[in-house]
Amino acid sequence: MKRIILTALILTLFFGISDSQVNLGKNPSAVTVARLKYDGGGNWYWGRSAIPNLHKFMMENTAIEVNDEEVTVTATDPRLFKYPFLFLTGHGNISFSEKETAALRTYLENGGFLFANDSYSLADAIRREFKKVFPENEFVELPFSHPVYHTLFDFPNGLPKIHKHDDKPPQGFGVIIDGRVCLFFAYESDIGDGWENEEVYNDPPEKRLAALRMGANLVAYALTN
Repeated sequence: MKRIILTALILTLFFGISDSQVNLGKNPSAVTVARLKYDGGGNWYWGRSAIPNLHKFMMENTAIEVNDEEVTVTATDPRLFKYPFLFLTGHGNISFSEKETAALRTYLENGGFLFANDSYSLADAIRREFKKVFPENEFVELPFSHPVYHTLFDFPNGLPKIHKHDDKPPQGFGVIIDGRVCLFFAYESDIGDGWENEEVYNDPPEKRLAALRMGANLVAYALTN
C-alpha cells in the first residue's frame, strides 16, 4: 500500500494531476474497495449491493479501517492509485485499450491489487485481457496453503463454492510478481454475488458468511503484501 500512496504523490508532483483528482484522504490507511469499469460489453456494474456489504462486514468483523464509499474507476482514471484494492466482476466480455493495459500493469506492479470475480462467462475474457497486461506471466492456481486463504479466516479447502455455475470445483488463480499475488482470479466460486443482499440470491447464511470472509481475506492480503 505504501507504494500505491507514493505513486499517487509522484503523479501529483510530476504529471500535473490536481489534489482533487488524487486525494489521499484524511486517513490514507483506510481502504475503499473500488469497482473497475471496463469496456467490451460486459456488465461491470453487476451486484450493486456487493461492495457496501463487504465494507460493512469488514468494519464490524475485522480491524481493517474502511472508508465506506461507492467508487468506480477506469484503468486510466488518475484516482486509480488512491485505491489499493480493485474489484472487477460481471458477465460476458472485457476489453482493455493499450493505455488501460499499460496503466493496469503500472498499478499492479507498484503495490496495487485486483480481484477478478467471474460472475459467469467472464473467464475467457479475464484470461485474454490480463495476458495483455502481463504477457510474460501465467495465471497460477494457488495452493490451499497460500496466505490468501488464511490471512484473517481459515479456508483449508481454498475458495468457497457459492454458486453452481457449471458445477465445477472452485479455483483461485493468481498472477505473481516478485513473490506477491497482485491479481486474484476466482473461477467457479462467485464470492462477489455472495456479498450481495440476502434477497438478491437468497443464499444460505453460511454461504454469504463464507463469501464475505473470503473477501476480507483478500483485502487483508492486499494491504499487507
